[in-house]
Amino acid sequence: MKLNELKPANGSVKSNYRRGRGQGSGGGGTATRGHKGAQSRSGHSKKRGFEGGQMPLQRRLPKFGFKNINRIEHHGINLDAIQKLVDAIKVTDITLEVLVQNGLAHKNDLVKIMGRGELTAKVNITVDAFTASAKKAIEEKGGTVTSTKITAKTETK
Repeated sequence: MKLNELKPANGSVKSNYRRGRGQGSGGGGTATRGHKGAQSRSGHSKKRGFEGGQMPLQRRLPKFGFKNINRIEHHGINLDAIQKLVDAIKVTDITLEVLVQNGLAHKNDLVKIMGRGELTAKVNITVDAFTASAKKAIEEKGGTVTSTKITAKTETK
């Protein structure tokens, strides 16, 4: 066998069908699109979810749920993670910058310290928010808790 004798297996290669090239081609006239209707026209495209005029599924189902636009999303860090950080880098003052440098938070996160795990070191933590159990655990070990959270004050008239 030589390279110039190679050819594809029988039936594996099909020649292209040239639509709309005259009546003699067998695909002339309507170019196999049929007569009239949206699908016979150029530029036709169906909307996503279109079911042929039947009410689409996303409109047949009821709406549900609620997305609060005023929700403030905090990134939670537990006490066990704080303890690991203290053990690893021997730090006593923990701020957002320290957490960002060590990969526990991103610079734009609002950080909240949570109460899971046990804290054995005395640490001073300055972040946006604390849970009551975390605050209690930190203060029991002699540490201090400083919240930098800006509370929105509403004016009453």
